[in-house]
Amino acid sequence: MTIFLEHRAKWISYIFILLSLILLSLSIGKGREWNPAEKLAIEITAPFQKIFIGTISTARDIWKNYFFLVETRQENLRLNKKIDLLEIENSRYQELFLTNQRLQQLLKFQENTKETFLPARVIGWDSSVLFKSIIIGRGENDGLKINMPVVNSKGVVGRTVSVSPNYAQVLLVTDQNSTVDGLVQRSRCRGMLKGRGLSECSFDYVIKACDIETGDAIVTSGLGRAFPKGLYLGTVKKIKDSPDKLFKDVMVVSAVDFSKLEEVLVILRSGFVPGAQMND
Repeated sequence: MTIFLEHRAKWISYIFILLSLILLSLSIGKGREWNPAEKLAIEITAPFQKIFIGTISTARDIWKNYFFLVETRQENLRLNKKIDLLEIENSRYQELFLTNQRLQQLLKFQENTKETFLPARVIGWDSSVLFKSIIIGRGENDGLKINMPVVNSKGVVGRTVSVSPNYAQVLLVTDQNSTVDGLVQRSRCRGMLKGRGLSECSFDYVIKACDIETGDAIVTSGLGRAFPKGLYLGTVKKIKDSPDKLFKDVMVVSAVDFSKLEEVLVILRSGFVPGAQMND
């Protein structure tokens, strides 16, 4: 900048001469062949014109693309926001659809029996390893009592073990403290379904002569008045018949997928005896 100020007069002269040559090159040779002087002027000014025009073109493209990219970015942000909102709405509608499907299955299950049912939502889970239970949003104010059966459209969930005015705790059939008298649906052989703390249960006290196979359905026997007869408990997964044991070892997979349990039905049994155990 200092050099330019010191030689300002020379630079102005150079620029003036350059502009004069450019103007000259633009006006010469109109409709006729260039003479030697015109050719020299073109050779001198053309490179400068090329640089000048290229610089203007580049600047124009950068400026144009800059605004284009700014507008594109804003449009992308707007579209991404719209996509996010649509995904949220779609998730809500999907959840409502799935909830409606589950409730319809519960309604169909309820229509196929004469028992009185009370729907309830699962609002909590017991986090301990040994004790498997859930908390439902129904209680004494809704008519619940201890030892009332709890089911869903797939089968037996468990029974109520604690009840407050507005909530109840349900002991799952997979809990180690749970026992339910059951039948092999196909052969009518009896046994006792006992929880093992996982998704599987054992079917105990199955005599050697019992006709039982892998894949057989196990249902409630109706004994003890705890559960209505014929409710689905699970499916036989594995059978082991040891010669040195009095009974067969039978493993059963629970009918209910507890990892997806959200709604249940409490059976309000009018003939139920409060305090009765499931293995009476």
